Amino acid sequence: METAKLSAYLVDDEPLAIERLARMLSNCDSLRIAGSATDPSEAIEFLNGPENIDALFLDIQMPGINGFELLSRLAVQPFVIFTTAYDQYALRAFEVNSIDYLLKPIETEQLQRAIAKLGRLRPVVKPDWQRNPDLPAVLKELSASLLGQRVDYPRRIASRVGERISFLDLDAVTHFVAHDKLTFAAVNGREHCVDQTIADLEVKLDPARFLRIHRAVLLNLDWINEVNVSFAGKAIVSLKDSRRTQLPVARDRLRLLRSRMEF
Repeated sequence: METAKLSAYLVDDEPLAIERLARMLSNCDSLRIAGSATDPSEAIEFLNGPENIDALFLDIQMPGINGFELLSRLAVQPFVIFTTAYDQYALRAFEVNSIDYLLKPIETEQLQRAIAKLGRLRPVVKPDWQRNPDLPAVLKELSASLLGQRVDYPRRIASRVGERISFLDLDAVTHFVAHDKLTFAAVNGREHCVDQTIADLEVKLDPARFLRIHRAVLLNLDWINEVNVSFAGKAIVSLKDSRRTQLPVARDRLRLLRSRMEF
C-alpha cells in the first residue's frame, strides 16, 4: 500500500524565496505542495480552512504579521519548519516546538533532514504541545519580543524546601538541570529545587541569557568559560563556577550554541 504524501504550505513575504523552496520541494517524492502565500493574512485564512496541512514552511520575520503571530491566529497548530535568514531566531523557533529551522539560503541537505524528521514524527494523533491551551499566549509573547516590544523577564526565582521559600538571583544561577523528575537551579555549585520544568523556564527566562543545551539542561550563557568540541562532534561546556562544572551539549543544540557564542 502506497503511503500518502505529506501536504505542505509555504509562507514567505519574498516571492523568490517561495519559488526557490517550491522548486527544491518538487524533487521530494514524499511531499506535495498544497499552496503558498506571500501575504500572512491570506495564509491564515487558508490554514484555518477545511484542508488539513501536514507541514507549514514558515518565514519568521515578515512585515505586518510575523511567523509567531501567524501561528497564534491558527485554530489548529500544524507541524512547523521555520525558514529564516537569522540564526538569532532559531532559539525562538525551538521554543514553539518546531520540527526544524532552515537558515536561508536553504541548502538541499538541510531540507532533506527536515523532511526526514517530519516523516518520522508524523503521528496519527497530534502531540500534546499542539493541543496545549497556553500555546497561543506563548506565541504572542514571542511575537512581541520579535517586534521589539518590552518583555519583563524575572530577575529572581523561588526555591522551596518544605515550608521555607528562598529567592535566588538569576545572575548567580549558572544553570538549571532536571533529574529524578525534579528541576534544580545551580548556584555556587549547590543545587536548589525549583517548582518549574526546564521547558517552562526556557519560555519564561530571557532567551538572550538562557539557552537550552540539552533536554535536561538550561544554561546561563554568562557563566560559560570554554566549550570543547571533539572531532566526533561531541561538545562539553565548562563553567566559570568554583567547581568548573562540565555540561554536555546535545548535537541538535550545538549549532544554536555556536551561533549565540559566535564560534
